[in-house]
Amino acid sequence: MPSNRVTLITLGVADLDRAARFYAEWGWVPHPGSPDGLHLFQMHGAALALFSRAELAADQNRAAGDLGTGAMTLAQNCEDVAQVDAVFRAALDAGATELKRPEKVFWGGYSGYFADPDGHVWEIAHNPGWPLAPNGTLTLP
Repeated sequence: MPSNRVTLITLGVADLDRAARFYAEWGWVPHPGSPDGLHLFQMHGAALALFSRAELAADQNRAAGDLGTGAMTLAQNCEDVAQVDAVFRAALDAGATELKRPEKVFWGGYSGYFADPDGHVWEIAHNPGWPLAPNGTLTLP
């Protein structure tokens, strides 16, 4: 089994129900087996978890103020510019805050950024140099 893999991304959130509504309204499908206090969403080969920010901090043995948000970016690559625009618009419609409207970028692609209701930053991008497999996976060329 490769050691360089991510199987679960956990986002600390202020309001579990609000965060779960945002991701569901953005089009993510909630996992029916989510236990109390945790909202799970199946991704391709991994899962996204929403967990109380205070409980996440306690689980990590850290102060909640030490967790921060926005110092990293979650990214979703799309097949083309039209798909970037559609995914980006769906996130805004679900309650995301626009940080940078999608546009042509210096590296030859097209991308934009938004923050979810808890400030977690997402980039939605099309990179013509990184073709996606039919199932949406990315293997660097």
